[in-house]
Amino acid sequence: MRKIVECVPNFSEGRNIETIEAISKVIRDTPGVSLLDVDPGKSTNRTVYTFVGSPGAVVEGALNAARVAKKLIDMQTHTGEHHRMGAMDVCPFIPVANVTMEECVAISKEFARRAAEELDIPIYLYEESATLDYRKKLPQIREGQYEAVKDRIITPQWKPDFGPAKFNPQWGATVTGARFFLIAYNVNLLSTPNQAHRIALNLREAGRSKDKPGQLKDVKGMGWYVDEYNLAQVTVNLNNYLVTPPHILFEEVKKQAAQLKVGVTGSEIVGVVPLAAILAAADYYIEKENLFVLEEDQKVRLAIERLGLNSVAPFNPKEKIIEYRIGQSREEPLAGLSVRDFIQEVAKRSSAPGGGSASAAIAAIGAGLGSMVAKLTLGVRKFEDVDAKMRTLVPPLHTAANALIPMIDADTNAFNDYVAALGLPAGTDPEKNFREEQLQQGLKKAIDIPLSTMILGDQAWDAMVEVARHGNFASRSDVEVGARALEMGIWGAYKNVMINMADIRDETYKKETLVQAKALKDRAAAMSVQVLEILEKRSA
Repeated sequence: MRKIVECVPNFSEGRNIETIEAISKVIRDTPGVSLLDVDPGKSTNRTVYTFVGSPGAVVEGALNAARVAKKLIDMQTHTGEHHRMGAMDVCPFIPVANVTMEECVAISKEFARRAAEELDIPIYLYEESATLDYRKKLPQIREGQYEAVKDRIITPQWKPDFGPAKFNPQWGATVTGARFFLIAYNVNLLSTPNQAHRIALNLREAGRSKDKPGQLKDVKGMGWYVDEYNLAQVTVNLNNYLVTPPHILFEEVKKQAAQLKVGVTGSEIVGVVPLAAILAAADYYIEKENLFVLEEDQKVRLAIERLGLNSVAPFNPKEKIIEYRIGQSREEPLAGLSVRDFIQEVAKRSSAPGGGSASAAIAAIGAGLGSMVAKLTLGVRKFEDVDAKMRTLVPPLHTAANALIPMIDADTNAFNDYVAALGLPAGTDPEKNFREEQLQQGLKKAIDIPLSTMILGDQAWDAMVEVARHGNFASRSDVEVGARALEMGIWGAYKNVMINMADIRDETYKKETLVQAKALKDRAAAMSVQVLEILEKRSA
């Protein structure tokens, strides 16, 4: 899956439609960026933009927006209810999918460096990007607002992390950094606003006071009444859904409401939500209710139903889940082909895709056949005596089959990286050293990918053996083909490990990898024989 970063820059302009639209347009026109929301406020005189994209694209989008703001916003005439200190007041970068917080820290610093150099503006780092504890939180840095920047910025304690340590009256100062994704989440109650607020005080991290903290970490909240819905809500910001996810907040509200004899009628997510938060909710209810759900779309539906996300407005996953909203697709030009087209691609007069990609496909088919037979056995009345066992066997086979598919493209991409390194210049000693370093990295990647194929395939063996022993005997040949295909896929991946190992100079890496790869290859051969022998001895 491709990397997705969210950027939520706040600009000190919420009244001038031309300026708001000019910033919107330049973000929207940035290649690789999807503008999800523009939220202007007249009283705050502030507009919040939300866009997502690849790491490089969001940096470009933020820079493009800052360039327009530099031309059109003048802080010397700005007034508004919201705290602010700069034209682009704050610009956080948030990991959404397949991106670490450390990567977002690096992204924020890259944006800060480039913006400071090009626009000659002071920039501070906050949250996960901050280097000083006393200026880690936004209120600390923004104390005194724009009017205080003039005197603070020239002191050693408040020297910007990037850019000039001097007051820019038109711009002010900007804060950027990396933070977790904030989920705005409301739980609906058939109650009074006072009861909703009572529950919120019990749950939010700040609680009722310093002496009476709340139950849940990284939660800010209150209770209110929504006239248009004709119900009360516990309204919260989940500052880190990895610490307190929506489903935990929802369940805790239900417990509190039950004590007050108050009805809970679902919940709503304001704005968009990462897929991971929805799947975490699904996994929670799957475990709690001992359900058997594997497919992603079914998990999403389960989470929507259990959280009551359709209660006050339709929850359309394609609009509300970030990955679906931006039409995220797997970067799998090979795995996305039809079977016919993939085979024809392999058959072309080119070295890639080659044996590594083919091995991953074969191993995936092998695990997939095992998964198929387990699913054909599960839930069938004739095989009720092994139903519980099949519930344990389907997940590892299903997971292995799906995890092996991306390795088809990964193997070809690794080879292409090595070929690219071969084309690097080698005229000077520094060029030669850099080229050699890149070649070694390319070789290691070309080894690590098929090794990963072997590891993923290996995770299916124990379940495959049990399917052979207890699965629907009418599908005996499918298990046999599956076992041999899985073995062949792992063997083929082993051959790709070996062919790239000859030129590796890191002897420790070479020794450890060869031992691991051989063990996986030998185990595949032994397990395949075991599967076939079990089936040969079974009569039904």
